[in-house]
Formats: sequence, C-alpha cells, structure tokens
Amino acid sequence: MTAATAARPSVARVAAPSAWYAAPAAAFFLVFAVLPVGALVVLSFTSWDGLSAIAFDGGESWRSVLTSEVTLAALGVTGKIMLFSFLVQAPASLLLGTFTAGRQRYRAVLAVLYFLPLLLSSAAVALAFKALLDPNFGIGTASGLDVLRQDWLGNSDLVLFVVVFVIAWQFVPFHTLIYQGGVRQIPRSLYEAAEIDGAGRVRQFFAITLPQLKYTIITSSTLMVVGSLTYFDLVFVLTAGGPGYATRLLPLHMYLTGFQANEMGAASAIGVLLVLLGLGLALVVQRLGGRDRAASEMEGA
Repeated sequence: MTAATAARPSVARVAAPSAWYAAPAAAFFLVFAVLPVGALVVLSFTSWDGLSAIAFDGGESWRSVLTSEVTLAALGVTGKIMLFSFLVQAPASLLLGTFTAGRQRYRAVLAVLYFLPLLLSSAAVALAFKALLDPNFGIGTASGLDVLRQDWLGNSDLVLFVVVFVIAWQFVPFHTLIYQGGVRQIPRSLYEAAEIDGAGRVRQFFAITLPQLKYTIITSSTLMVVGSLTYFDLVFVLTAGGPGYATRLLPLHMYLTGFQANEMGAASAIGVLLVLLGLGLALVVQRLGGRDRAASEMEGA
C-alpha cells in the first residue's frame, strides 16, 4: 500500500457522516410531508363527517368529486386566476426587480415602499381591500368618483380581476426581491462591454439581463404557478368564493366541502388533486426551463 493510498479516506467513511447530516432534514420531511400526504390519500377513499367512525367507501368520494359541477367550476376558476396572476406578476416583478437592483439611493427608498405588502398577512390585506372596495363606504364614495363607486366584489364580471389585482399587489414584492437578487449577481463587466459596443438600456436588458436571469425566472415562475394553488385566506376573507362560484378556488372548495358540508372524504380527494396538480405544474415549468437545473446563472460570463 502506497502512502497516497493510505492517506486517501475510504468512500464508506465519507458517506456515513454525510448520511447522518441529512437525517434530521429527511426525518422532518417524512413526518411533516410524506406521512400527512399518505394519510390524505387514505382518507380520500373513506366516508367521514369528522365525528362518526371512518368507513371506506370504495372510491365514492373520488367519483363525487370528479363528477361534481362545482369541482369543475372551481378548477376553471383556479386555472383563470393562475393564468391571469402569472401574466400580471411575471412582467411587473421582473421590471421592478431590475429597476430596484440599481445602487442609487432613491431606488433603495422605493424598494422599501415596494416591499411593504410583504409585512402584511393575507387576511389583513383582504380586509383592507374589502373596506376600500365597499360600494357604500369605500374609496368610491370617499373620492366622489362614480367610476370607483361600483360593486367590485359583488359583480361576477369584475370580481375575478379584482382578486387577481389584490393577489398581485401582495405577492409582486416577493418576486421583485427574487429578481433583484438575481440581477445583482450579473457581472457588471457584461454591461460595460455592451456599452462599449454601443448597446442601449433596452438592448442590454434583452441581450444580457434576461438570458442571465433564466434560472431565476424558472424559480419565480414555479413559485407563482404552484403558489396559485394555495390562495385560500385572501380569497376566503375577500369574497368567500362568491358571488356564486365566481371566485371559488380549489383550496376554498376543499375547505367548504370538509368543514361546512362535513364531507371529509371528498375534501381529502380535493386535497390529493391539489397535490398532484402542484407536482405536475412544477415539473412542467422545470422541463420548459431546460434539463440542466444545476447550471450556473453566470454561464457565458
């Protein structure tokens, strides 16, 4: 045995401590993610009102959920809010993140103002906008502008866009912060070289900033799309799913099915459906972004 061979640690000695380092995180994931989802799947095949004994129903809960017009309507509303929220949040947060990434002092002040909604809970935001949009005592009456004096939350043609606006108002700052960090990681030398070549600000944005933010865009988009499946408290406080089923998203439908209709089996089936949709959407976004998810954002620099 040579001295180099003797000094080289064995693979087993290196792997064993590494496995122990990951054990707490693995245990946490098992207890708070895998086991609850497993219990949810089992419960989705039962008939239970939350009080009496649990009885397996042979998939009747799934049949009732998948054939329900309310579920299909909730799925459609969820898809619309997901699409509209993404179309509003993605460009707004990208532009604001790029703008606030500058080092000027006034941009730092504006960044603080932009990030204020992050300090508020969804319930507080919903209560504030519900008061502002009240047709009798809200901002329309206070300002005297007839265009604002509408039943924003009671009109089925307007309420969906109001919900999208409130969601964007609360969550655009979060994604702006993500993009701000991504832009500040781009080497300044790239922009200096582009300026020497005569490229203007718009050309630099499309030729340098956007390509370098590829993996930041993937991360932000994944959070936007999958996060749209978790909007509950904001919509529940703001509209309670109304008027009618105009804003009844799947998470809200799950809550109302389980805790108002006392159909825990059907509610669990809706929960499993949400998990599957979230995983599927995350995989689609990641696949559209490319297979090399570990590639550096600085490639080509």
